[in-house]
Amino acid sequence: MERLRREEDKMNQEQEHNNNTNNIKLFDMFDVSTVTVGDPALKPYLNLVPKLLLKSQGRNVGKFGKAKVNILERLANRIAVSGHIGKKHKLITSHSSGQYSKNMKTVIEAMEIIQKKTNKNPIQVLADAINKGSPRDEITVIEHAGARYPQSVDCSPTRRIDLALRWMTQGAHQKSFGKKKKIALALAEEIIKASESNMESFAFSKKNEAEKQADSAR
Repeated sequence: MERLRREEDKMNQEQEHNNNTNNIKLFDMFDVSTVTVGDPALKPYLNLVPKLLLKSQGRNVGKFGKAKVNILERLANRIAVSGHIGKKHKLITSHSSGQYSKNMKTVIEAMEIIQKKTNKNPIQVLADAINKGSPRDEITVIEHAGARYPQSVDCSPTRRIDLALRWMTQGAHQKSFGKKKKIALALAEEIIKASESNMESFAFSKKNEAEKQADSAR
């Protein structure tokens, strides 16, 4: 009886906490109470908890620690280090400074541009872009008896989100690096095109390429 009472109290506390957080908006700007994630596999790993300030300061380390970091903060961190594109590594840019305030300002500006262009909730557009711009399967290289050959493997939900964020920031960097277009506008356009399954999106084209390679390696 005591164990059941404790479990009931815990459930009531969680429900009360959820009710309190439902009234809060991200940065007091973006409402996430109506945001839905299309793929059930991504839902546990796509953190959309509303907070007034997103700054985990590296505390969420360990197994599945990324799932505790809000998706906007992960996007801002990815802008700082977009990752390798073949042999190119675009780090020496003004928008890859590693400064939290500068990177988060870029993300917020991109969200505002998305809201103006689509008249939709920008967090919902971002969730749709991650869902549609992430591959379900990809290839790995297996070595057997001295021979190396590609093998199709399923892509985990955490890696799917990582790849979608990486490809979207890389696409934004390519369209704004050394050009008049600002990084915030390029990022907003990349997210909108990915959410619409547009092949002009770098993330969506890379996703199609990865899945085609996986299909041929089954």
